[in-house]
Amino acid sequence: MPEENASAVDIFNLLSEDSPEQAKKKRRKELLEPTGVKELFKEGNISINKYTCEGVQCKLCVKACPTNALYWKAGEVGIIEDLCVYCGACVLKCMVDNCIKIERKREDGKVERFSNTKDLIMLGEKVNEKKRFDRVKAIFPTVEDYCERYTAKPEK
Repeated sequence: MPEENASAVDIFNLLSEDSPEQAKKKRRKELLEPTGVKELFKEGNISINKYTCEGVQCKLCVKACPTNALYWKAGEVGIIEDLCVYCGACVLKCMVDNCIKIERKREDGKVERFSNTKDLIMLGEKVNEKKRFDRVKAIFPTVEDYCERYTAKPEK
């Protein structure tokens, strides 16, 4: 008769439980729901350089955060990663370039990194430029379509 193993694992119970990644997503959704902020970037990373941060005097990033992911704690700015949506509002308000660094991943897999206002604005311009180009391409697939619509036709 086989001996019963006290450390046996119930694999069916493991399959029904949430994986750590699923549990994190569920927790994140629960935390963000009351804020009403739309989550545009599911993956990302935020860090604050404690040596260059002037948070003692300004706390502008804490005030700018739409989800309260940044908070003031014992002489420095703290981060609640589960609340951060990597929007960049804190970078726009920060008075010290390269103090707050954000890395985020778009749905198409493209990774964006920025740590100052100029870089964030340039990223936004690139995204908007692509959207404008796609809209024009949808209306006028070829140059001939454009010319046909906007070229003056002689009256008969």
